[in-house]
Amino acid sequence: MSDQEYYGKEDEKQAEKQGEKEQGWDEKWRRDPLSAVVWAAILIWVGVMLLLGNIGVLDNLRIQDQRLEPWSLGMLGAGAIVLLEALIRLVMPAYRRRVGGSLVFAAILIGVGLGDILGWELVGPLILIAIGISTLIGGLVRRR
Repeated sequence: MSDQEYYGKEDEKQAEKQGEKEQGWDEKWRRDPLSAVVWAAILIWVGVMLLLGNIGVLDNLRIQDQRLEPWSLGMLGAGAIVLLEALIRLVMPAYRRRVGGSLVFAAILIGVGLGDILGWELVGPLILIAIGISTLIGGLVRRR
């Protein structure tokens, strides 16, 4: 093999690597559209809750004589969406990925949403318990 053929192949390999790097994000979203849908759904949900709060639709919603705030409802809904994503990832092989981080994130979002409604004295410890259980289950079920 001549030097020109050898260096031509190396240049070709480097060009391929550069092309793969440039496609990085676009290719990632094509392979995993579920993440894009989840983040879009979260933004839409929180936006709708804020809009409903601003126009006064949520003014009459109360739990235990406490008004429900738009941000609380937004965080609760976002946590539910992330939990739904984790469930989809567990059930559908095409979207399968680790879900431990998503479960912790969902617990935090739901906890923040419930914190204003039920009080942090109750919700704070529940968040820690949920994260601990998720970590324990992840450690016990981890593939070897």
